[in-house]
Amino acid sequence: MNLSLLAGNAALKGQLEAQTARRGLSHAYILSGPAGVGKRTLSRVLAAAFVCRGGGDKPCLSCPDCRKAMGGIHPDISVIGDDGKDINVAQIRSLRADAYIRPNEAGRKVYILENAQTMNASAQNAMLKLLEEGPPYAAFLLLTDNAAALLQTVRSRCETLTLSPVTEAEAEAWLMGKYPDRPREALSQAARRCEGLLGRAVEELEGAAGADDQARTAAPQLIARLSAGDELALMEFCISLEKWDRDSLAALFSEGVLLLRHALVLQTGGDCGETDPDRRAAAANAARALSPRALLSAVDVLEKLRASCAFNVGAGHLAGWLCAALARCRG
Repeated sequence: MNLSLLAGNAALKGQLEAQTARRGLSHAYILSGPAGVGKRTLSRVLAAAFVCRGGGDKPCLSCPDCRKAMGGIHPDISVIGDDGKDINVAQIRSLRADAYIRPNEAGRKVYILENAQTMNASAQNAMLKLLEEGPPYAAFLLLTDNAAALLQTVRSRCETLTLSPVTEAEAEAWLMGKYPDRPREALSQAARRCEGLLGRAVEELEGAAGADDQARTAAPQLIARLSAGDELALMEFCISLEKWDRDSLAALFSEGVLLLRHALVLQTGGDCGETDPDRRAAAANAARALSPRALLSAVDVLEKLRASCAFNVGAGHLAGWLCAALARCRG
């Protein structure tokens, strides 16, 4: 199988190549991993492989079906849940009705469900029936940050592909290929900052969201309040987050994790590679003020909060959780 477009993930590639060589593609996959890890890239590659009519390894990436699939315009590939809203049972029922209409051009029809964890129990049960009884030409790709959020019955009808963050060297090499005209230092910094999640690096380099700029500014303030041990100041900061949206909060938690990891590196006498003076100062203060156990506890809190942003959780609840949990980290 041709998985050249997916960076890193050597073990997953070996798994897929062995499986497809032995018995071909499965009719349903769960693509699991944190936001930015490459789930969308892999879903496009798999979707192209399902509809590919070229020779050799699939997808060939050169036949008309592959070109349409990679361009997002193939009539037999549908994407559900890419609008940021929860996937409801009505959408799954509509998908099920469409699945029984034969393909327009290719031999298969492919349905990509982004943020599949947002399906409630009713929607997942409707999906389960389709996974069990759907037509043989239909294929399903369920993308999720957390496979455990899906019903066990749904997981048992799919093969799970868990994507992993890439190394810093892999990230830098991939970014150099994607942005050959960008300065090497900008690409190296993006590779260091993205924590192995290439989607984050792309967002940073393309200036995709003001939320990331807001988060980069706010994260040193959050870590400074944590380091100072001033619970009132920490609470006031967390209250100010109640008006943020979930994407902005997820970006803030990611930036906080990065600064705390910088602090852990500095505690060992290493160089965290941070060039921004404010961010480096925040990491250095945290390294002096907090124990390694406290830093690791805070990282765990922020990572859990970041994962929770993928669900229908209000900003007020996330802010309250943040304040209470970080205050305990110093205890």
